[in-house]
Amino acid sequence: MIEKKQVVVQKKEERAVIVGVITKDQTERQVNEFLDELTFLAETAGALAVKRFTQRLAHPDRATFVGKGKLEEIHQFIAGRDISLVIFDDELTGSQIANIEKVLKVKVIDRSDLILDIFARRARTAQARVQVELAQYQYILPRLRGMWSHLERQGGGIGSRGPGETEIETDRRIVKDKIALLRKRLEDIDRQSLTQRKERGEFIRVALVGYTNVGKSTIMNLLSKSEVFAENKLFATLDTTTRKVVFDQTPFLLSDTVGFIRKLPHHLVESFKSTLDEVRESDILIHVVDVSHPQYEEQIEVVNRTLQELKAFEKPIIMIFNKMDLYEANTFDQWLEPEVKQDILNNLKLHWETKTQGNCVFISALEKRNIEELRKTILDKVAQLYRERFPYKTEFFY
Repeated sequence: MIEKKQVVVQKKEERAVIVGVITKDQTERQVNEFLDELTFLAETAGALAVKRFTQRLAHPDRATFVGKGKLEEIHQFIAGRDISLVIFDDELTGSQIANIEKVLKVKVIDRSDLILDIFARRARTAQARVQVELAQYQYILPRLRGMWSHLERQGGGIGSRGPGETEIETDRRIVKDKIALLRKRLEDIDRQSLTQRKERGEFIRVALVGYTNVGKSTIMNLLSKSEVFAENKLFATLDTTTRKVVFDQTPFLLSDTVGFIRKLPHHLVESFKSTLDEVRESDILIHVVDVSHPQYEEQIEVVNRTLQELKAFEKPIIMIFNKMDLYEANTFDQWLEPEVKQDILNNLKLHWETKTQGNCVFISALEKRNIEELRKTILDKVAQLYRERFPYKTEFFY
């Protein structure tokens, strides 16, 4: 029987190279942005990306994803260096992984495998652990035919925190049985979570959403005065945390949710549907944006697309542009006139106030800047919904 492998504590940082392909559907700039993010993912998982390789192809090679010449170039770079891992930015098939490993003689994983590894490290509750394990088996199932040598790898390291490692444990029937068992266990946990959500009563529910590592957990701590785990790494939060918050005698429920990311594995989204129910069932969404990120507008689009997939995009949304301190540090130099700085800030705010019809706030959670305006904006939305949905409570609150 396949068993989930234990997480192995790394004694030293793994050194890795990362690989991306520039196709006709992507520009070189976009691919480099994806690889920047992949580098951060690797760092979150405990690896140091020492080199990146890119190749222009009309479409990825069916056997080795990149061309044979590029594969040989990667092999020559790895030879004689202390590199134990190659990470591809796009999903690989089982046979591609096997073919690439045969040439490179090191462990090969893709973005999905890397994200699953991070999730496996960070899963703390029973629900999150079951969700991650289910996603791992769903990742392995279509790759069984080509991944025999991949799954027989022994020892720890990034990409090896998956289920099933030895002998004939990767039999397709056994994997399918395990998936069915995990789905049943997840259904039981989901029923318990649904009961808990129903028992919360007639409270307005607010959910923090956004790209990963934009500061949702820090804002959660500021607004709820609680100690939710926050860290400057991707996917610091996997489990939905809900707290009761009271602003000026008006109570509501505030939830912190898992962050979104580009190229998030589909099976991972499927496994975490129950966690994302908190987003679907919320009354108000607070979309947190890292305004200091060079591609923050593209991150906004990723989150909006995900909300549309979850059928949650039509809910009232407040946009919080966080990390204004970093935005100013990155945008302004010491010789810039104060009036020019103020004009840049005013133009930024005017642009987004127009685009969001005034439903936005600019803050720095780290410096606790503009938090009172944020509290007032949330309170106004919550109070408005109470008046519409529970008018008999309004007199009690106010």
